Amino acid sequence: MTDELAEIRQRKLEQLRNGERQTGDSGQSELSPSEPVHVDGAEAFQDVVADGVVLVDFYADWCGPCKQLEPIVERVAAGTDATVAKVDIDASQGLAAQFGVRSVPTLLLFAGGEQVEQLVGLQQESQLRSLIERYS
Repeated sequence: MTDELAEIRQRKLEQLRNGERQTGDSGQSELSPSEPVHVDGAEAFQDVVADGVVLVDFYADWCGPCKQLEPIVERVAAGTDATVAKVDIDASQGLAAQFGVRSVPTLLLFAGGEQVEQLVGLQQESQLRSLIERYS
């Protein structure tokens, strides 16, 4: 378990204690972080995408369009019920290969633990919000 995931879980517990609940399509209470979660490793990835709607941004630090997409995914994380995860393809080459990521940025959308959409290249914020709403 990475320190970042432990921190997110702690924040979620605090939000639950404060009564800040969000309801997903399963009808159960679930919380999503208001900023992107950096994921490193297959186990952490599976933990993040297991429940709810999750937008995963496969990126690289050297990628210009990825840098342009970064503020967009940050706003999507803050303004939707979806969890937004970021995966550095250089640090997590196995995950990138597992999901067939051949160019960056690549965005995958998961709903209920299953991949439901894949987008390649720079995307508009409105398109990402609309896609998330379709599965929320």
